[in-house]
Amino acid sequence: MTTRLPLEDRLDSVETLGRHLERLLLLDPRLAPVAEAAGSFSLRINPPGFAGMAKIIIGQQVSVASARAIWSRFELVPGTLEAASYAALEDAALEGVGLSGFKKRTLRVVAEAAASGALDFEALATLPAEEAVAELTRHKGIGPWTAEVYLMFCAAHPDVFPAGDLALQKAVMHGLVLAERPSARQLVEIAQDWAPHRATAALLFWRYFAVLRDREGIAL
Repeated sequence: MTTRLPLEDRLDSVETLGRHLERLLLLDPRLAPVAEAAGSFSLRINPPGFAGMAKIIIGQQVSVASARAIWSRFELVPGTLEAASYAALEDAALEGVGLSGFKKRTLRVVAEAAASGALDFEALATLPAEEAVAELTRHKGIGPWTAEVYLMFCAAHPDVFPAGDLALQKAVMHGLVLAERPSARQLVEIAQDWAPHRATAALLFWRYFAVLRDREGIAL
């Protein structure tokens, strides 16, 4: 039987983030110097559901500026922000938006699954991390990173860690004084120590990476 996560543990407020960070530092005291160097950091919550997933898919593998430009055109097309209405759109309606064929196909798969009930966005935040990721990645076009970022920033899931993210790999290498940058698989194992607060750990290490980049010029 699946154990549901308490809704009050969702990472959706400054107060919750502070509580999770306090617990995380008790779990792993090695992170105290990382937290001190990182300083304060905040949440970035996007709307849940199809629109939030669409924004993440559109932002994949393009610059921040390009993602913003494409999204600004996308959201002006009538019917793009709801699963059922997007599923009914003809591809011609998206002409000139700037979406690749792959992203159009992925968005359609997600829209049709959400509209039919095969993908329940509301339930994702209450599933254990691995089950939530598995539920998303069974839909063609959604990979682990996309699933994890959606769960963190749209579903406010408290216990996901995008181990394939290069910035997180570099930040953990520096923060834990490792001999080399951990692979995604190795980072999954390392992050197990931070459950059930892995999303807070990811936010902490992203902030820590930004500090390292600005202070020491570390690049991806």
